[in-house]
Amino acid sequence: MSEVTAPVPTPISEKGFVPTLLLCFFLGALGVHRFYVGKIGTGILMLLTLGGLGIWSLIDFIMIAVGSFKDAQGNVIKSQ
Repeated sequence: MSEVTAPVPTPISEKGFVPTLLLCFFLGALGVHRFYVGKIGTGILMLLTLGGLGIWSLIDFIMIAVGSFKDAQGNVIKSQ
């Protein structure tokens, strides 16, 4: 006999979706959105590489927009 288990809900971050998206759009090349969500190490890398010459920033923007970007604690940042 197999047990049916309920899916574990994904924890949602306390960081706001709109501020993260706007920071990425306007200051993504400087990695400000990563500093905002607590990812200091990758924020510094983005700052030094200008957001991977824009590619890394674009990928982050898309990930934030579709709701798959996570904060430093691994919680998803998405609109509620």
